[in-house]
Amino acid sequence: MAGTSARSAKGLYIQVLIGVLVGAALGYFWPAVAVQMQPFGDAFIKLVRMIIAPIVFVTVVVGIAKLSDAKEVGRIGIKAIIYFEVMTTFAMFVGLIVAHVLQPGSGLNINPATLDSKAVATYVNAPHQDVVSFLLNIIPNTVIDAFAKGEILQVLLFAVLFGLGLSRLGERGKTVVGFLDEAGAALFGVIAIIMRAAPLGAFGAMAFTIGRYGIGALAQLGFLMLCFYLTCVIFVLVGMGAVAAIMGLNILKILRYVKEEFLIVLGTSSSEAAMPTLMEKLELLGCGKSLVGLTVPLGYAFNLDGSSIYFTIAIAFIAQALNIPLSWGDYLLILAVLLLTSKGAAAVTGGGFITLAATLATMNGKVPVAGMVLVLGIDRFMSEARAITNLFGNTVATIFVAWWEGTLDVARVRAILDRPGEVEAAVLAE
Repeated sequence: MAGTSARSAKGLYIQVLIGVLVGAALGYFWPAVAVQMQPFGDAFIKLVRMIIAPIVFVTVVVGIAKLSDAKEVGRIGIKAIIYFEVMTTFAMFVGLIVAHVLQPGSGLNINPATLDSKAVATYVNAPHQDVVSFLLNIIPNTVIDAFAKGEILQVLLFAVLFGLGLSRLGERGKTVVGFLDEAGAALFGVIAIIMRAAPLGAFGAMAFTIGRYGIGALAQLGFLMLCFYLTCVIFVLVGMGAVAAIMGLNILKILRYVKEEFLIVLGTSSSEAAMPTLMEKLELLGCGKSLVGLTVPLGYAFNLDGSSIYFTIAIAFIAQALNIPLSWGDYLLILAVLLLTSKGAAAVTGGGFITLAATLATMNGKVPVAGMVLVLGIDRFMSEARAITNLFGNTVATIFVAWWEGTLDVARVRAILDRPGEVEAAVLAE
């Protein structure tokens, strides 16, 4: 497996941090110039997305082909889905509790008749996938189509089937497995090259965000954002912290371990931008190749903790701002609906607002769908927290599934988390 040295990793962290700060400053002082920096951020994200599908494919195929028991694949997948459902439900519940206690929308007293429904018409009228359609969409029309469109779940399905097919060949399949193993090393080498552009990508994306939307949008609905960020912090430190404690690990050390990925996601507002290097780090931590290859891509579709928190807080905020009281029965209905709608829009462009519209539409008009316009202006700023929480959630999820499987050397993990730079360099040197 290809990797970077501890020194270069530290250098990347500092460079990305500088890129984020310089981008924010440019956006604040020279917004007209900052908006023109968007192509740098878009180009970096496209470069990373270009490599995600082949990395997922080779990682999963090689990992599964080397397994002696094919049933392990199904067991890992089931455990991952169970964990995802429990944690996303908990995330939604925490979001509702915080919104109910802090009341971020209380006092705005907005008349529902004054809402501009045209501003959210794109999301309201967009087709929302139901669960059946979402599951059917996991099956690609052709294998080439899955790779061409970058549909990760479709690539994952084919990779699992191909890996199982190779494992049944025994000795005959070793040549193909060896080739794909070396191809995977080359792909991670490509990632190492792409990551050199991470500071520029973070700079461009952050400059565009501040320049286009302005700091004023933060102050306008600042309390809502504060509640959302606070909820994400509580969920990460308490919810994920409890999961880490069960494994005998420290959540703060786990977060420190993925600090480079944190800054990349902060700058680009895309958790996908950190996916390849996250997979590499989780393997280095001791999580098996096949387990990482299965759990991380599944998590990017099903384990959206940050998005789950956002949905519940946004709905509660809209109701409070419009002076619409919600009972705990309504809250339970929101939870039940979101467990379905949040999965159906996982891979849809603008999926967050489409999910919000679909959920509000099921409430028999109690909360008008047009109320989404109230959070439209600051959504771009809230997306950073969503993406970062999703990143941390998938990191902890993968480690936990490995621990649940009994394949995680906890003592080794602690050693790496205590001295990430030293141990990482030593392991990579081997």
